[in-house]
Amino acid sequence: MRSLLKPTLVLGFGNAESGGPSLKSIAVRLFITCWLVYGAHFATNTVREIFPALSLGDHLSFDVSEYKGLHPDIFELPGRGVFINNNPGASILGAVPYIITRPVIDFAVDRVQAMREATGQKPPEFDTQFPMRAEFYRAAFEKGLDVKFALGAAVMQSLLMAPVSALGVVVMFLVLVRLTGSTRSSLLLALLYAFATPLLYRTAQLNHNLLLMHFAFFAFVLIWRPWDENGKPNRASYLLAGILAGWTVVFDYSGMVTLLALGIYAGFRWLKYPTTVRSYADLALFAAGTAVAAAVLMGYQWSSFGHPIFPAQTYMPSTEFSVSGYSGLSWPSLDLLWRSAFGLKFGLFAFAPILVFALYVPGWFKGGASIIGRRETWFILLLTAVFFIFSAANQFGYLQFNTGVRHMVPVVPFVFLLAAGVLLRMPTRLAIAVGVIGTYWSWSLAMYREVGDGHPLGVLEAVTRTTLDGVRLPWLTTLEQLGYVPDGALAAPMLLMLGVAIILVWTIRSPAMFSLRGLAERG
Repeated sequence: MRSLLKPTLVLGFGNAESGGPSLKSIAVRLFITCWLVYGAHFATNTVREIFPALSLGDHLSFDVSEYKGLHPDIFELPGRGVFINNNPGASILGAVPYIITRPVIDFAVDRVQAMREATGQKPPEFDTQFPMRAEFYRAAFEKGLDVKFALGAAVMQSLLMAPVSALGVVVMFLVLVRLTGSTRSSLLLALLYAFATPLLYRTAQLNHNLLLMHFAFFAFVLIWRPWDENGKPNRASYLLAGILAGWTVVFDYSGMVTLLALGIYAGFRWLKYPTTVRSYADLALFAAGTAVAAAVLMGYQWSSFGHPIFPAQTYMPSTEFSVSGYSGLSWPSLDLLWRSAFGLKFGLFAFAPILVFALYVPGWFKGGASIIGRRETWFILLLTAVFFIFSAANQFGYLQFNTGVRHMVPVVPFVFLLAAGVLLRMPTRLAIAVGVIGTYWSWSLAMYREVGDGHPLGVLEAVTRTTLDGVRLPWLTTLEQLGYVPDGALAAPMLLMLGVAIILVWTIRSPAMFSLRGLAERG
């Protein structure tokens, strides 16, 4: 039985040790490739986290009063202001690229508004089957905010979401190299992680669930440190891991699950070290890092709502699901559990069938297909199980029908590590077929995106429509629906140019261009 570990698949090079490009060069090329692909699949959705990011960039305030009434997740707290009903972590990060590019965005908005006033332009008809989207665009156009929203969403996606996701793929690649000893196999698996999982779909817009996933994975790797031969802890890693783990809660209160799991894992890793090198300072640094993030969240809640402990959900108006349990958190539902796993509208394994291989129980431990240690396997199983239970208890999970997989996204890299061991031990041809189908499946979802109301087949309809109707790009689809560009005329040429750019990235043999030192010197 041949596997991906054997040198049967070649992407123009072998292992770095055999004379091919260096590991750093491959990592930089992989980062650029992912950034290009993710950026090309930008979606124009104005999600709730964008509003505080804009307010932070414009007024250094979380108060989104100027956007009141534009989104159902915006609510007013009398005497204090207008806010979104979620934590601010993604908005804080999203404000950074917006602040950097704000002069350009303001210039573009002013020019467009001046032209519209001079010509008396009316809002174009939005050719969409979703009335709320058309109404949102009309309201934004009339307030002169449509261009600002579009450009703000674009810079937050291209300068935050795309590079952070690309970095996540590189980290996965480097971890896999250490686990497998094969550069080629690790690169192929990293590409599957990048394009055959919900990364491609969710990176299309500012999304706190995906950012939570990346921060949790980064923290896990810093604690795990698979590259260490002697297992000696690095205290700087513990501090940074604590900040990253704590910030997952600043993204969303579901981050409490990852923070708890990472804290337990950090403790077990610490206990593994010999008493001669073990230091309580390691755990203290991890706790200090989480305290920094906690201080940010508590400061936000105190300044916005008047109390450091109670979250936004405490103050928002009652909704269909918030009346269940505590602000929508109730006893786990078997129906919601099933939908979170296999439902065609937002099921994790429905959105990424390649992750099903993680369910191969005999491969979890020694003697099976596992490429990770027993301690790491138990961590992943614990984290995934608790996240499924938490998602099944969160009644707002039923609203994922109009956004696709979201609540279970944080476990993707961990589940992928389990699936990777199975993929590595498949016959090569079968592994190729699985990879191609999984990538096409994920790419179809990223291009078509529509899986909610009006699409009873969910993910199956996205794959079917892409196959029958051809390729598309989400941002181009919006421009087509608004009548700014011809239907279906530009997607294929742009994807062709993207393909040419990627080929150049992998064929240019300039060590200075594709090395970390070279990039630093050129910068």
